[in-house]
Amino acid sequence: MRLARIRELYDRKLIDVDSVLSLLKDNWTIVVGMTPMEPKMFLRNLHKTQANGLEVYTCLNTEPYEFCSNPEYFERFYNYSWFFGPYNRKSSRNTFYVPNNLHQAGTNLIDSSHVNVFVGVASPMDEKGFFTLSASVVYEKDVLENADIVILEVNPKAPRTHGDTQIHITDVDYLIEVDYNLPQAELLEPTDIEKKIAENIVELIEDGSTIQLGIGGIPNAVAKFLVNKKDLGVHTEMFTESMIDLFAAGVITNKKKTLWNGKFVCTFAYGSERMYKFVDDNPSVLFLRGRYVNDPYVISQNEKMVSINTALMVDLTGNVCSEALGTTHYSGTGGQLDTHRGAVKSKGGKGIIAMRSTAKDGQVSTIVPLLPQGSPITVPRQELDYIVTEWGAVKLRGLPVRKRALALISVSHPDFRDSLLQEARKLGII
Repeated sequence: MRLARIRELYDRKLIDVDSVLSLLKDNWTIVVGMTPMEPKMFLRNLHKTQANGLEVYTCLNTEPYEFCSNPEYFERFYNYSWFFGPYNRKSSRNTFYVPNNLHQAGTNLIDSSHVNVFVGVASPMDEKGFFTLSASVVYEKDVLENADIVILEVNPKAPRTHGDTQIHITDVDYLIEVDYNLPQAELLEPTDIEKKIAENIVELIEDGSTIQLGIGGIPNAVAKFLVNKKDLGVHTEMFTESMIDLFAAGVITNKKKTLWNGKFVCTFAYGSERMYKFVDDNPSVLFLRGRYVNDPYVISQNEKMVSINTALMVDLTGNVCSEALGTTHYSGTGGQLDTHRGAVKSKGGKGIIAMRSTAKDGQVSTIVPLLPQGSPITVPRQELDYIVTEWGAVKLRGLPVRKRALALISVSHPDFRDSLLQEARKLGII
């Protein structure tokens, strides 16, 4: 296709946000890009549409958008979210969780609902007519390929990425030109307890392992303690800031990976401006669809795969809850069960669940006799591998309930060990 023809198509499809809002019809289903690739212009103005009964699918909202946080609009919009963050929790009266494993989020939606509109964010078009979906293809590409209408906010600040992120001008219906900063993840400095947990985790990671790290104090601490490891690889749901530092230090080389040798593999990136610049036009970082990256079968093809995730609590038989406090929803399953399963199936792999031994300033134990009523099980006991706290690491895979309970009590906070033993006896566990 000639350059003039490409530019003509671009200009013809370029409209403003008010024109987009006028396209929406009552009871339509709308899906938007997740977290780093939220279409902010669209979401900031969505409440102004005249349409009613709109179902809007989001993931980890990064702003308190009017359509889902202002009670004035609760009768007109339903916000369905695959993962809760602070703003979703604050607007929980009108935001409803979508249970899922990350690698099935997009395909399950396509199977269960008709998507009228997809709205995402893209890097600027190149001379051949291609945009990239930039820093996230968790579910975005699957959904846009099945949506009636595809709308992209073209942002010069969105990095141009490699992998399965390309989309051609002929596959887009409307374009909105924007220029805003991408959401940035807060860099949390690890606490002393998190550093101790990280030390216990790092002892389990061998040279040449392929790792999956998340975000937060414990993963950040783990990264700091990996400086003496050699030839680590990355196959991860989320590309994070700490991976750049480990790459610069020569710790991450990706040279020993048995799948996608020499490449970082991720499905989205969330971090600082520095991190977005690192992934921009970087052929060593592949952004691939979530249904591939997080497929446990795919993950398991990495030998010595190590998955590191965090949890809110675990019961004495090994049921892990990472997403809710009783019936109060907190976050989501995300890719935790995906990556844990894949690591456990990997040759020489390890699935690690990391957690502080107490919560509420040491007042309650996170290792509990029974999960609170209504708590979802994120990693079921039959699939649990390692639990790590600041008091040590225990491998639970294959252990009977009695030995599991005793092992978990051994890494609980000393202040709660006697009471946990008593409760375990009452329950007939030991």
